[in-house]
Amino acid sequence: MINYFSSDFKLGILGGGQLGKMLLYETRKFDIQTFVIDPSNEAPAKISSNNFSQGDLMDFDTVVEFGRKVDILTFEIEAVNVRALEQLEKEGIKVYPSASTLQKIQDKAVQKEFFKDHNIPTSSFKTFFTKNDLLDEVRRGSIKLPFVWKSATGGYDGRGVMIIKNEEQLNDIPNTKCIAEDLVPFKNELAVIVARTPGGEVKTYPVVEMEFHPTANQVEYVICPARIEEEVATRARNLAERVSKAFEHVGLLAVEMFQTNENEILVNEVAPRPHNSGHYSIEASYTNQFEQHLRAILNLPLGETASKAGGIMVNLTGEEGHSGPVVYQNIEEIMRMPGVTPHIYGKKLTRPFRKMGHVTIVNPDLNIAREIAEKVKDSIKVITN
Repeated sequence: MINYFSSDFKLGILGGGQLGKMLLYETRKFDIQTFVIDPSNEAPAKISSNNFSQGDLMDFDTVVEFGRKVDILTFEIEAVNVRALEQLEKEGIKVYPSASTLQKIQDKAVQKEFFKDHNIPTSSFKTFFTKNDLLDEVRRGSIKLPFVWKSATGGYDGRGVMIIKNEEQLNDIPNTKCIAEDLVPFKNELAVIVARTPGGEVKTYPVVEMEFHPTANQVEYVICPARIEEEVATRARNLAERVSKAFEHVGLLAVEMFQTNENEILVNEVAPRPHNSGHYSIEASYTNQFEQHLRAILNLPLGETASKAGGIMVNLTGEEGHSGPVVYQNIEEIMRMPGVTPHIYGKKLTRPFRKMGHVTIVNPDLNIAREIAEKVKDSIKVITN
């Protein structure tokens, strides 16, 4: 067994955003030496790493040079140079999740084809390489309105996704590789986080339910456990494990799903890293998702995934009409509420819908937790002076 703790072992993290920052809470707990690289010199993770450097995660040489400094390399964002990861693997550097896993997920069109090839239930879709190709299919009637447009690459936090309801909206589509998906009538958006070690140990977290902002297409609330029938929850967890096995991933895999009106479970998309849908676990779970990711990539025994209490996560995003130095209005008010813990990500500048933090509410009674979450959402505002 490698001695990871209080030793010369070096863990590298590509990306220094809020996910990297929260992962570093756990490396500090275990006294694991860390190296972090991010394009921004103001990255939230900068203050918590042992060694921080600034660099382009999509640049081959930058990623290879960084990776050669560490023993195991992981990432908190999918926008990294896969060819560089492949080169590092050839040189004997362990990369978790692997370059092969990331390559299948990084491009949403490739990801959807992967689902199709592995008989993973998902919505019907078509891939297009240009805007004109898509428009031609719409004119011919083979793509019918409404449909969901997704950019194949670069989308995150609601960006790169549009529900196209009328022909006027087609003008707003950029000329890029994309997919057009059938608009699925669903009653719940669900997610399951799967943890997997190189040795093959696998654990799933309870199913969570996600409520989205109607304008920004961002998660507003994550509710754990999801308010669904036990049989549906079991099928969702089993499907998530099946998806994990297909990707052969190591680390965490967040599997986002739709529960249709007929109780069918369809996979929407996946993320090979800690995920917004798992933030509730920091306070509500026996083992939070960030510690679990560390356990998984280091091939340590996985922790207990059950919840200690009902948990709800509220995203803190920048208010519309506010751009500039951030102020968290009424944060003292929410801190007086029972079971409430705010997490501030460390981004100095806010803008509309930018993720600036989150708040977890824990309570033995999920209904009470949901009521408190509503009060939190109505009270705290992420604004500028």
